[in-house]
Amino acid sequence: MTELGPLAPLVGIWEGSDGLDVAYQYGPDASVETPFRERMSFEPTGLVANGSQRLYGLDYRTNAWRLGEDEPFHAEVGYWLWDADAAHLMRCFMVPRGAMVLAGGDAAADAQSFELRAERGDPVHGILSNPHLEAAARTTHYTLKLRFEAGQLVYQEETVLALEGQPEPFRHTDRNRLNKVG
Repeated sequence: MTELGPLAPLVGIWEGSDGLDVAYQYGPDASVETPFRERMSFEPTGLVANGSQRLYGLDYRTNAWRLGEDEPFHAEVGYWLWDADAAHLMRCFMVPRGAMVLAGGDAAADAQSFELRAERGDPVHGILSNPHLEAAARTTHYTLKLRFEAGQLVYQEETVLALEGQPEPFRHTDRNRLNKVG
């Protein structure tokens, strides 16, 4: 699986219950902290050729549940892509609220950590929202920091939101530590 570069360690199923979601809530307190468990799956997609560009990737899915609950409160589907010639990673995903992100960053083929970013309006690594979210809770920036540490997948992500009626942006964060289970 050397063609997957730094994505190769992701292949498989990962689970973790050390998650913490810090999200905006409508009400007297601006945010709420939610401990959660998560399951991610990554399956190789094979070669994707775009003219001279050669991408190898992973089909990606995740679900997250509040601790003690059976129904997920968050889901994502998408792809992780590796362009070896450009030493460039991409993560494109959609959440069922009607938001899409194409984040990217550079990394060595054997990288054990990397950072991906997207920004609203960027023609390459950008963010799109449905009409309601664009007006009420527009995502302006997205950053993911991921590392492999002692056989675990550890990540931290930040989604910056411009909220209707709020003078300051809100920094929605998620983090978790997952173990490979399959």
